[in-house]
Amino acid sequence: MDTLNRIKFLEDRLHRLSEIGMALSTEKNTDRLFEMILEEAKNITNADGRTLYALNKDGNLNFEILCNDTMNVVMGGTSGVEIPYYPVKLWIDDQTPNQKNVSAYVALTGKTVNIKDAYEEEGFDFEGTKNFDKKSGYRSKSFLTVPLKNHENEIIGVMQLINARNDHGDVISFNLEMQEQVESLASQGAVALTNKRLVEELKTLFESFIKLIATAIDKKSEYTGGHCARVPVITMMLADAVADMKEGKYKDFSMNEDERYELYIAAWLHDCGKVATPPHVVDKGTKLETIFDRIELFRTRMELFKRDAEIAFLKRQLNGQASDKFDDEFNETIRQAEENMNFLEGCNVGGEFMKPDLQDRVRSIGNQQVNLYGKNQNFLSDEEMENLNIPKGTLLPEEREIINDHIVITIEMLEQLPYPKHLKNVPEFAGGHHEKMDGTGYPKGLNANQMSTQAKMMAIADIYEALTAADRPYKEGKKLSAAMRIMGFMKNDYHIDEDLFEIFVESGVYKKYAEDYVAKTQIDEVNEASVLGKE
Repeated sequence: MDTLNRIKFLEDRLHRLSEIGMALSTEKNTDRLFEMILEEAKNITNADGRTLYALNKDGNLNFEILCNDTMNVVMGGTSGVEIPYYPVKLWIDDQTPNQKNVSAYVALTGKTVNIKDAYEEEGFDFEGTKNFDKKSGYRSKSFLTVPLKNHENEIIGVMQLINARNDHGDVISFNLEMQEQVESLASQGAVALTNKRLVEELKTLFESFIKLIATAIDKKSEYTGGHCARVPVITMMLADAVADMKEGKYKDFSMNEDERYELYIAAWLHDCGKVATPPHVVDKGTKLETIFDRIELFRTRMELFKRDAEIAFLKRQLNGQASDKFDDEFNETIRQAEENMNFLEGCNVGGEFMKPDLQDRVRSIGNQQVNLYGKNQNFLSDEEMENLNIPKGTLLPEEREIINDHIVITIEMLEQLPYPKHLKNVPEFAGGHHEKMDGTGYPKGLNANQMSTQAKMMAIADIYEALTAADRPYKEGKKLSAAMRIMGFMKNDYHIDEDLFEIFVESGVYKKYAEDYVAKTQIDEVNEASVLGKE
């Protein structure tokens, strides 16, 4: 080769190495990354056999990809064919390195080994190779084994090439030029692989941190931790169903891998603000509960009330005033007291609606007098009567506002994070799940046109999980028919997106979720046409 052709050859090779370096840096699939490294090694050396090993957590070499053109063998990587070989051990025992195996030696020393003919090599043990050749009829001759080193010069793997070939297909040795180019390739591949692993590690750390927040909420409140984990499940199921639509309003909706991940992260973080919500509000299982359920105080007062009635009755007896009439009055007083106590205990349990006449009865009982500490006072304080007369659920308006503030805190927390480009929409997705299509939601009062599709999907997921959850403090989980009927009403009232809800129903997402996450006793038949207003 003359000088000009030599220069041209080297320029082409450098250009090719530059291209492969760029390709390696953008490849996200580890198996494909390994295959690209070996494919380029083949382009450089025309090697018949190619093996790539990766250092595992035990400190041994795993077979990742094994190829041989002559034998028509492709295993590992994206082939789907499992490699039936055990990892190569780097140490025979705690004190003895495995330096007779050429791949182990390279991994231990970080040195390239170039062997002209394995059958004539005395420094390494090739008995296994020879036995394989004998059985298969193959002839393993030239070997080039190169370490893969990361940016810290640590060995992360080994690449081994077998039987370089000339243009005529004859087996030749790996010359120095081939070796240098393969070493350069191995270096590029190792850096790319290391970068990918670092990204994966950071991703794992990030996800673990997110789930740590959910765990913290779980530890803080047994009623919300499950919610944090279940909403992402429903959200992603619905997102996939929407992406599959071929017609309708959302026929053009799609998500790539990064966009799916963005939504997944947002779903996990949608209630992270609850870490700042007081536990006695989040966990308020009864109307009177603060640090504890004050209904026990009522029972004490009622016993005092009954005591006073009994004392009055006994005094009349001592005064010779006892009569059947007084007996009847006393018994009626005790009966009424016990009935009132049962009534108050029932009122203390939150429900869907409390009628005005029941609220009036609470006030009537509350204004009855009882002697406490030598002083007559109302049986119930104004604050206690206010709590018992909560018309829906267990929360006072000011407590409901505290609960609602969790989404404001969620947004504030999430907007402080320095997101990479592919996660920049997390605050908007996570912070919009309490907004409504008619603009009456919170915290920003956004309408349908101001909301992302992802936030609308998360709103449906959040509501459905809340309706079917069996671990809420003030209610049992609803049957599917009841939950879907309520969501149908919400759709009619423009609280949730009509088209997304239709996909939620007709794709069967609500049923698929229920099969794994809802109690069997809650699963019943749903009239989907009625829920969607189509009958």
